[in-house]
Formats: sequence, structure tokens, C-alpha cells
Amino acid sequence: MEPALIGTRLASAAISPLLRKLLVGDGPGAGLTGSSKIRLSSLVSFRGEKRTLTEKDVRKLAATLVARSTGGPGEAPFPADETEAVTDTLARTLLALGDLDMDDVQAVRLGHRDLARRLRAAAPAPDGLSTDSALYLESMTEWACLHLLEFFTQRSTFIARSLVEQTRTQAELIAKVDEVIRRTPRSDARDAEFERRYLDHLAKKHGRLTIHGIDLHHSPDRWPLDLAYLSLEATGEAPVPDESGSFAPHQREQAVRADLALARHDRVLLRGLAGSGKTTLVQWLTVSAATGGRTDGMAYLRGRVPFVLPLRALTRHGERLPAPDRFLPASGCPLTPPDGWADRVLSSGRGVVLVDGIDEIPEAERGRARDWLRDLLDTYGGNRWLVTSRPTAVRDDWLAGDGFTELTLSPMTRAEVSTFVRRWHRAAGPEAEPYEQPLLDALRTAEHIGRLATNPLMCGLVCALHRDRRGFLPRGRKALYEAALSMLLARRDRERDMGAPSGIALDEAPQIQLLQRLAYWLTLNGRTQLDRSRAESLVREAVPAVQEAAQHPPETVFTHLLHRSGLLREPTEDTVDFVHRTFQDYLAAKALVDHWDIGVLVRHAADDQWEDVIRMAVGHARPRECAEILRELLAAADAAEDRRDQLRVLMVAATALESATEVSPDVRDEVMARTAELIPPRSDGEARQLALGGSSVLRLLGGPEELGAMDAYHSVITATHVTVDAALPYLARFADHPSLRIRAQLMHAWTRFEPGPYAEEVIARLDPSGLRYFLHADEHVDELLRLGLRPDLLEVDEPVSDEALARLLAACDPVALRLRRAGGRPRLSALSGLTRLESLVLGLRADATWSAADLPSGAPLDHLQLPGSWPENGLETLGRLRNLTSLNLWKAPYATAVAWRGLASLSTVRTLWIDEGDLAGCPEGTALESVRTVRLTHEEEPELSRLDAVFPALDELDLVRTGSVGG
Repeated sequence: MEPALIGTRLASAAISPLLRKLLVGDGPGAGLTGSSKIRLSSLVSFRGEKRTLTEKDVRKLAATLVARSTGGPGEAPFPADETEAVTDTLARTLLALGDLDMDDVQAVRLGHRDLARRLRAAAPAPDGLSTDSALYLESMTEWACLHLLEFFTQRSTFIARSLVEQTRTQAELIAKVDEVIRRTPRSDARDAEFERRYLDHLAKKHGRLTIHGIDLHHSPDRWPLDLAYLSLEATGEAPVPDESGSFAPHQREQAVRADLALARHDRVLLRGLAGSGKTTLVQWLTVSAATGGRTDGMAYLRGRVPFVLPLRALTRHGERLPAPDRFLPASGCPLTPPDGWADRVLSSGRGVVLVDGIDEIPEAERGRARDWLRDLLDTYGGNRWLVTSRPTAVRDDWLAGDGFTELTLSPMTRAEVSTFVRRWHRAAGPEAEPYEQPLLDALRTAEHIGRLATNPLMCGLVCALHRDRRGFLPRGRKALYEAALSMLLARRDRERDMGAPSGIALDEAPQIQLLQRLAYWLTLNGRTQLDRSRAESLVREAVPAVQEAAQHPPETVFTHLLHRSGLLREPTEDTVDFVHRTFQDYLAAKALVDHWDIGVLVRHAADDQWEDVIRMAVGHARPRECAEILRELLAAADAAEDRRDQLRVLMVAATALESATEVSPDVRDEVMARTAELIPPRSDGEARQLALGGSSVLRLLGGPEELGAMDAYHSVITATHVTVDAALPYLARFADHPSLRIRAQLMHAWTRFEPGPYAEEVIARLDPSGLRYFLHADEHVDELLRLGLRPDLLEVDEPVSDEALARLLAACDPVALRLRRAGGRPRLSALSGLTRLESLVLGLRADATWSAADLPSGAPLDHLQLPGSWPENGLETLGRLRNLTSLNLWKAPYATAVAWRGLASLSTVRTLWIDEGDLAGCPEGTALESVRTVRLTHEEEPELSRLDAVFPALDELDLVRTGSVGG
């Protein structure tokens, strides 16, 4: 409900007498000397010895306000079944007026909106209310505060104690309300109704997922997303503070569930190879937001409105990227929102903007896309943002200056592959059941199969072909795609007894010839989507030269390819694309080799959109052609002026070797020798790019005895991204390296490899000096304890179960612990038995409920970093930690007056880390006399005038910009 609508239903003459009851009468002589402060707590009528209202009366008053503001014609501003909860929340908000530690002059200077925010912060947070109810309460509280401030200006003591020019008169306050309303529009009933329709549309549109190959023998070709989705991990580099609160001098890798990345970071650039699940993740986030975040861990998206922006669809004609009011039509949504709806959603910070496929637009257009994104960020920065890309499409720091955390989707672990295989066979039906266990066995024992099944797309193809071929699989990537095309183009309809539903029947070869035309045009023009009319035109031009297809009308041939090939789809009514970019790359490469357009390949050697095309072209080529392509790539690398382009071209050549059917030894040696010239890599980005060369690169990397610390670090990064068992002996050579940075890299790479072998070869040999052991899953805990390792420094991630956590802590009794827990009421009781703990960093959800009683009071715990929520009985409960000298609150909620009173009671704390925003809630007169050192995070130039009063014993002040705080 907008404030204007409340105003029409609650005129000033009606609301003023009601709200005036909250304040005591103006007593004679109170404050007339101008020296005393009149606290709000002494002005309210429901506190003190001369109460005229009880708390029960305030609740009745709130009920009257709600009833009067919701009466009259028109739709109710919130669901009727929430009336009691809304009334109770409004009453608690009004009662918080007596808890604000400020005087009436300060309240007027704040203005009614800031006063309303203080009231909402001081009152208990509403629990489980709908978006409509929350918006109604926000507007009602602001309206009430406007009238309360008017009363303060009319008190006889007010003018005598303040400068006339610094106060606001009654007329000025009432005159300004219209401008306030104009500048802060609220969602109305039409917005709420449209959002319900829009979210329902997104849930249906993105709620199913096509898994290629399961649509044989009457199996469904689309899965419900909640059954098909497999949560993968993402890793990234980010600086983090150490136990003392200082930033460590190095970066470390962090692993996070990809779908929870936006819970930790408001802005994420997510990289992933073709088929790694980037678009599926976008679907999952969209559906999770649209359905209220009902699935595990996704509650952080509740109340959020997703905007799905596939760049391939937004720029297929090179048109200007859309402003928010064009988001929906540009992305193919048929619904028409109320005027200004997208702007209101984004202005309120409720949006989740999902920009999918930076790599799917031409490189020349990516700068324009970044400018468009920056304009949106400057205007609507308070939302959550996800941008996806292939790994090499944009440089490492492409969005770093805009506050984006860069993460990379990890290859599927063996456990994740096994989970996918089991789900696939369940979805494919009872006929597929006999093939499940043989395939699981083959994935464990046959290396060539395991190398193929590294992402959801390839896993799906492997499953489909394994069943389709009665347990036999092709060797190599090219053979896998050839078999997949044969399955989709020739056998799909035949094995489903479909006959010729489109009126014609075409063999595999002519279909491939025609589809190659479309793939070649898209790739040559840097696109992944084209207009239907253009696609029809390309097929029409090609049909006469394809003998079997020439017997049929071109329109019928195009319809057959679109609806029966299994390779094309219509994302909108007038556009066509391939079901996956990988098929486009494969067919474009075949067309290039068939026409021997080697010049086109070489000209695009440094273009990330062509990397897979070039690799597959080498696979299609005959031995002499293969040698020529590779030598031309080496010449292109020589001609490259930029080292980054040179490295990219050489990596394409090196990885293409694995696709070649036959290549002469001298050409292979030449390619690897040239690649060796760029080893060791010079940066993290070069290291990850070098890893694309696969296991062959491992032979080129130097050992610890011949590399300096930085070269060794980058070489280890490369090897930890080559996720095959062959990397383990190389990595084990660095296990006792004196560089903590290198050993930390080895520690965090554990999540990419099979837990058991990596633990035995690498983890068991690590020098533990200063090293924090990172445990991401129960398997890691089991391996650590099996090997008899008892590290002093631990970091435990959310997926570790409570039972495994208890076993781990009981066995290790660590000195320092970083602990992340999921859920609204995490179990922390395993902490209470620790006896050696000196440093604890807690990472909990913002709405988590936890008790300081679970913290180990018998341990020498002197450093504590609190999570996104306070202990349930207040900060004063930390007083039981007798050795606590350092308290870090930089990730905690902003401190309220109640929180500051709790802080003031902690007499042992000498070092405090807070944010500049915390100071706004500090009551006048509050002093933390024990604190000697303050680390203050801030965005702009901080306001430091109050520090001396709040920290009278301050010896050291350390200012830290929040943009530098990662993790």
C-alpha cells in the first residue's frame, strides 16, 4: 500500500488523536532552561511511573490504525489472514519508541523516514509476513513517524531548546510528504498481482530441463528441474581476514555451492566450460526465487524477483541492450507489467539479475555489454547479480572493479557423476535400469570414459549412448559426438516408432549437411541464435545441392530439421538455435574442414568463441590437414603481439592434440615445445588457462627444487586444475613447501579430486605449520581421521554433517576454527567441549538462532568473529568468555542501541572490528572504556567525530574500505 493511499483512508484529523495518545502531556517547566535533554523514553505514555497507556492499550491503538487504513473501497493492501500478525508487528514497532536513546530534537533532525528505520531496527523483526504486508508496515510506520515529529515541534520545550532555523515546522513537514511519496514509490496491489503471475510464469518456463538422449523408447525428454538439478561447486580467489582480523598476505581458494554463491556475494561472475551447467544454474536460481526458496539452502532468494537475461537473445541483431522496462519483452516474456514495475523492484533492491552468456556475443560487443551492466549497477546496485561466461571469454579482472567475485564451476567429482548417472537411469525408465551399474563400474575403471564424463551435458550423452549401444561406448570426444548425432538424427524417431510425423524421412548424412550450414553461419557471425526467417533462407539455399533433401519442399525440410532432428529448438516464436552450443561448434567445425576454410580458423585463433570449433576441426581433419592446422596455429601464436593471445592460441593447439585422430610425432613435439616456452605461468589466470592443456601439461611443469615461490605457486594452481589422478604425484612434491600460500592451494584443491587418493598422496604429506585444514564434506572428515591427522587449525564448511563435525572436533580439539553452518537453528553444541580453542570464526545465516552458551567458556578463546546474526540473548552473553580480548563484528548485522549496551558490558574486549554503519546506532553517552584498538570498515570517507566519545581509551585506529573485504 502506498503512503498516499494510507493518507486517503487515514486523514490527519483521524490519525492525530490516536497517535497523540502515545505521548505524555507537556509538563510545565520541563526543559525550559535549554540545558537538559528530553529523552524520547520520558515522552512516551506507556513507560515510567505516570503511565497513561499500557502495552495492551498500544496494541489496541495499532489495531485501530490498521482497521481504519484498510477500510473503504478497493483491494486490501495485504492478505486478510495476516491481519493479526500485521497488527502485532505494528504495535511492537510503536512500542520500540520507548527504547530509542535520543531526544526529540535529534528525532526531528533525523526526519520521519530515518526515524521509521530506527523504530523498525529496534523492534523485533517480523516473522513470515508476505511482501505486501511488509510494504504496508513500512508505509504505515513512516506515516505515523511523520505525525509524531509534528507533535514534537509543537511542544513548548522544543523551540526553547533548539535553533529555529534547524527545526521543521508543522506546515513544512506536511507540505513535504507529497514529495516524499513521489520520490519513494511503493509497490501497489497491481504490482503484487503482476508479480504473482510473473513468478508463476517463470516457474513453469524454467521448471523443466532437457537432458539429451533420454527420449528414446518412450522415455520423457524433459525432467522436472528439482529432480534433474545437480548442485555443483564453484571455486574462486578472494582475500580473507586472519584470526587477528588482519588480511592474510595471500589469496586462498574458496569452495561454495554454486547455487549459494549469491547468498555470500551480491555480485558474482561465474565461469564454466561448455556443458558445465551455467544455464541450468540460472534456471535453478530463477525457479528457486519464483517458488519462494523452498528447497534446501535457497531461502535467501525468498521475496526476490528474478530477471533472466540471455545475452544471445538480447543482441542477435546487434541492437541496444535493454533498460529495465524492456527486460521482459527482450527476454521473450509474454506478460505486460504495470508501468514502472521493473524500476520499482530494482530500486527496492529485490531483484536477482541473471545475465547469461557473455561468451555468446561477439567479442567486439562485450565492452558495450559491460558498459550497459555498469549503468545498471550504478542505478540499481542493491540487488543480486550473476553473470555467466566461458572461462576465457573475458579476462580475470573484467568485472573486479565493479565488486564482482569471480568463481569457476568445478568439474563434476566422481560422487557427483555417480549421482547424475543414478538420476538419469531413474528418469529414463525401467528399460534403462540394467545399464546403470555397468556404467558406474566403467566410469571407475575405464579412464577414457571417466575423462569424458566431467559435466552434466557430457554425462547425459555418455548415459544415453551407453544404453543406446547396449553397454558399449565410443572412445574419444569426437567419436562420442558422432555417436550422439547418429542417435538423435537417425535412430531417435525410428526407435520410438514415430514413422515420419513431419511428412518426410531423411537419413543422417543429409541432415548433417543442412545443419552444418546453420552452425557455420552462426559461428562465422559470432552468434548462437538467429531469426527463423534467416534459418529458413539458409536451408532453402542449401536444399537443392543435397540430393536426398532436394526431393522435398524446402519449407518441409526446415520444419523436419526444427522439430525432428533433436538438435534445433525455438526459444521464441521467431528465433532458432541449437539445443546446446557444443553441437553448433561440432557441426561448424565439420563444415570448415569440409570446405577447408583454414584461413577462417586461423584468423579466429585468439577468439574464445572459436576455441572448441578449432579443437573439433583438428578432430575432423585427416592427418595431413591436421598437421597443417596445428602449424598454422603455431604461426598465429608467433604473430600475436599480446602474451594473453599467444597463450590462448598455444593452449588451443595443445588441447587440440587430444582430439586428433592421427598426428605426426614431430608436429606433436613442436606444439608441446612451444607450449613449454610459456611455462611457468605468470599469473593465476595464465595458470588456469594452461590447465586446459590437460594431463600433457603436467610433464612440462617444473618441480619445487627448480622454481621460485611465485612460479611454484602458479604451477601448483595449474596442476590443481588438471583434475586427473596423474596430477597427484606432481602435487605431492610440493606438500612440504615452505610457502604457506602453496600449501593452502593444495589444501583447498582437495574438493576437486577423489577424496581418498588425494588424501593419501597429498594431504597426508602436507607440512601443517600455519596451515588451516579445509574440510568440505563428510568424506574429507573421514579421510582425515582415517589417516590419523589431528590439525590445530580447521575450517569446516556447511555440507559437513553435525555428526561428522562432532567426531572431528572431539578428535582434534583445534586451536583455531572457522565454522560455517546452514539452517535457521544450527547445532553448535560440539563447540562446548573444546579445551584449546583460541580463535573462532562463525559463519551462520542472517536469520539463524544460536546461543552463546554453546561456545567453550573453558577454552582460552580470545578472538571471536560473529556471523550474520546475534546470539539469541544479546551480546552481553559473551561475557561468559573470560579470555575474550578481540571481537570482530564486520559480518554481523548493524549494531542497534541494545547491541551497543551489550558491547559496553564486555569489559575484557581490547580490539573491536566494526563497520561505520554500526556507529549510527550507538546511543549518546555510551562508552566502551576497555577497547584500545578499533578496525573500522567503511565505503566512503568515514565520519570519525564520535570515536573519541565512544572509545575514550582508543590507542589505534585501522581504517579498511569494504571493497577490499572479500570472502
